[in-house]
Amino acid sequence: MTENPKHLLDRVSESPHRPSKIAKTAAQNLSNDEEEQQEAPMGPSPRTQRYLVAIEYIGTRFSGSQQQPNFRTVVGVLEDAGVHALSNVCHVDIQRISKRKPGEVLPPHEQTVVRRAVNHFLQNEGDIMVIDVRCVPADFHARFKAQERTYFYRLLSGPEPLSTFERDRAWHVPEELDILAMQEACKILVGHHDFSSFRAAGCQAKSPIRTLDELTVSEVVSTPYFPSIVERRQNNLIMEDLHASSNKSESDLPVSSISIGNGASGFNGEASLGFGIRRRHRCFVVRLLVGVLKAVGTGNLTISDVERILNAKSVTAASPMAPPCGLYLGHVKYDLP
Repeated sequence: MTENPKHLLDRVSESPHRPSKIAKTAAQNLSNDEEEQQEAPMGPSPRTQRYLVAIEYIGTRFSGSQQQPNFRTVVGVLEDAGVHALSNVCHVDIQRISKRKPGEVLPPHEQTVVRRAVNHFLQNEGDIMVIDVRCVPADFHARFKAQERTYFYRLLSGPEPLSTFERDRAWHVPEELDILAMQEACKILVGHHDFSSFRAAGCQAKSPIRTLDELTVSEVVSTPYFPSIVERRQNNLIMEDLHASSNKSESDLPVSSISIGNGASGFNGEASLGFGIRRRHRCFVVRLLVGVLKAVGTGNLTISDVERILNAKSVTAASPMAPPCGLYLGHVKYDLP
């Protein structure tokens, strides 16, 4: 199949501009976590160059994973509408044709040219961008060559209404979360298991058996984050102490540590914040299986409940799934040539 480059990503045609560099593309495929039901397609023509393309996007305004008339999609990328990506990967075959001599095939484009050209199409979209491009062999497949995928999920905990800047970027949980209990529940789920209890409806993977190498819950600074007056003063005092100690010999310096505060550190009282200053939520980053871990954090499930759900091997045993707005595909790992 050969197609115009404006179809490299479904909705590029919305842009009124098109670069003059790229002539023809073929065989677009994106990496996702579902197994292919058919054999891998054959490689491109010897007259084309295959590129591995990494893209980031905010999934809020996308409508799902397949090409759909009248809806914006990223072809084959999103398993659910609203899922985001820090780095998802596709491959694309590009044939460079001479404008002066139609039919004459020119040497392949440089990687940076492909990146700039595609981003030229996307410059007015505001929620998707190509972040990297790599030349790969003709038989390199973005989906089948992927060795590992890393996902993150953002939870914002606290009774305050969700900030406008965080809407559709995280799951807001009004309850306080017990991070220690959630971390204990992670230990139950790590390893080689039948994850039937956690499969989404309509999952097309051939087998529910997977190896989960890592599952963690971490509390991080909520974003967008700007230090308060109190925090700026504390930071200034730290810097002054460091500056004063810089004149001492290394043997005179005490062993110390500097802690960087997060959204929950010491600023819970409204009086200390001042008028018009929003109270920040506690921000947690989780990898996968978020619905069950959230239920553990709120006390609705125990550690033994998690083990029971896992062993049940039935989706009816699990707690409701987490909304897609907090899910981010973080990285797809390859053994690149």
